[in-house]
Amino acid sequence: MAGGLVALLDDVAAIAKVAAASVDDIGAAAGKASVKAAGVVVDDTAVTPRYVHGFSPKRELPIIRKIAIGSIRNKLLIILPVAMILSQFLPAALPYLLIAGGLFLCYEGAEKVYEAITGGHHVEDQQAAEGQSGPEHEKTMIRGAIRTDLILSAEIMVISLSSVEDEPFLTRLFVLIVVAVLITVLVYGVVALIVKMDDVGLALAQRNSAVSQRIGRALVAGMPMVMKVLTVVGIAAMLWVGGHILIVNVGEAGFEWPADQLHDLEHWFGELVHGGFGGVLSWTAGTVVSALVGLVVGAIVVLIMHLIPKRKTASH
Repeated sequence: MAGGLVALLDDVAAIAKVAAASVDDIGAAAGKASVKAAGVVVDDTAVTPRYVHGFSPKRELPIIRKIAIGSIRNKLLIILPVAMILSQFLPAALPYLLIAGGLFLCYEGAEKVYEAITGGHHVEDQQAAEGQSGPEHEKTMIRGAIRTDLILSAEIMVISLSSVEDEPFLTRLFVLIVVAVLITVLVYGVVALIVKMDDVGLALAQRNSAVSQRIGRALVAGMPMVMKVLTVVGIAAMLWVGGHILIVNVGEAGFEWPADQLHDLEHWFGELVHGGFGGVLSWTAGTVVSALVGLVVGAIVVLIMHLIPKRKTASH
């Protein structure tokens, strides 16, 4: 009896060790996948605050909460099943999905550069709802935000899936679930913090303490600059990630020359300086080249997308 109990405890301990190792593996894979999707995450974080612009402070957090719920539904109920089915039964389609996603990122990044140069803006849902107020306007903005999130979330999930495509089915499933929850909490937590920072600053500025007042005024004055920096970083990240995705996955699809050239370039820069700085130089070179590729490809797509409506108008 005692021997059986000891054997049972040994089995439980062995199972616990395997489970712990699996959790570690899933955690490590989820971390790797999240880092790989960083460019889209930054863009998602930069895009969302505009959907609460113009609402009363009391409605900002409820709106963000509703968008976050829509985002997690997008990831878990729509994107996750499609991604898992494709990865299980049609894995060869993954590079082409990533190429499409990379093109979208390059287009979005280049479009934002174009807007910054020309002063133009996207025709967003909030423009369609301009002049409205109250619950209907709020619902319109939330629906627009969730639609935008669906595209960005699809990019995040597909990029994350590409990091674990060689893992077993259950590992891929759990990694994507962890990434979905982690990214949603991170993005919308940061968005909530950004959106309410002005209110925190105003509250501090109204206190009697001179130190609190200085901090509050600094927060209020600094938030526009924070948003500008976040926007620039988001654009750069989209171009870099989009260009890198294109280079790598065009190679996976059979045309390996761009990926080989990028690898050779990174290796050449890495060999210029020995030690850790060589690795930094190699990464920087690869990042700059990927971003330039993303900008060029994105500019071509932007040109095409701007020419199509003009041709349709001219034909009428």
